[in-house]
Amino acid sequence: MAYWLLKTEPGEYSYADLEQEGTTVWDGVSNALALKHLRTMEIGDLAFIYHTGKERKIIGTAEIVSQPYADPSLNDPKRVVVRVKVGEKIPHPISLAQIKQDEYFSNFDLVKLPRLSVVPVSPSHWQRLQELAGLN
Repeated sequence: MAYWLLKTEPGEYSYADLEQEGTTVWDGVSNALALKHLRTMEIGDLAFIYHTGKERKIIGTAEIVSQPYADPSLNDPKRVVVRVKVGEKIPHPISLAQIKQDEYFSNFDLVKLPRLSVVPVSPSHWQRLQELAGLN
């Protein structure tokens, strides 16, 4: 199992939208490295959902429920999507500022590559984020 952080602009698609729908196609990813990460996702992988823009915080969790596949709305086989299922809204959303202040995350791609929309999360970072979120 792998862990991920998926970024979304809450004005376009928020965690509340995912809660309402239950599952959704995670699309709109165009960055080559982010697409590479999407292509390695497996059913059962877990993800944090991160609101970008003015919020800049981890707001909830989700589960990957499909293998990656070509985005059916585009005529480009390199542009892949996955389906995600809502997990749980976290009790204590974690702000980017909070993450940046924690030395434990100094090598975390969310900090190192801030524009990347699909970020791998190591098991140790996942555990620490769960603790900060009040999930453990």
